[in-house]
Amino acid sequence: MTIQDYATYIAGLPRVIAGAAALFRDSEGRVLLVEPNYRDGWALPGGTIESDDGETPRQGARRETAEEIGLDVELGALLAVDWVPGADRPPLVAYLYDGGVLDEDQLKSIRLQEEELLSWRLVAREELREYLPGELGLRVLAGLAALDAGTGTVELERGVRVG
Repeated sequence: MTIQDYATYIAGLPRVIAGAAALFRDSEGRVLLVEPNYRDGWALPGGTIESDDGETPRQGARRETAEEIGLDVELGALLAVDWVPGADRPPLVAYLYDGGVLDEDQLKSIRLQEEELLSWRLVAREELREYLPGELGLRVLAGLAALDAGTGTVELERGVRVG
């Protein structure tokens, strides 16, 4: 295979979107959610990985967290990897990292990125599906279950555990 053939081969490969988020909790176990201004609903701090810059999923989650809520914290374990096909977009591979438990000082220091976010709130586990429908809600619950069980990373498809 020539260099040109290889370049043509690479250009023809399917595309996948990659995103990464952090799962933060408070001392009561509530989950930190953010309200984007560019779409309906709630989300976790996180976003698209800038792979053109060589960013890794962990780096992307940390960068997005610092940009969106003003907290630059070392992230913990990878809790979940989720494959989410899209009807009107390429498939998404979503990485979910343990952001840890935020203390009162950290919560008070949250500063929203006003260009993207309207508000933030802490939500009890029992109420998460009201705020996070679909695959995201399932992914967050799977991440919390992995934390509870200490089982390590879970593989998900559309938020449902596989394997």
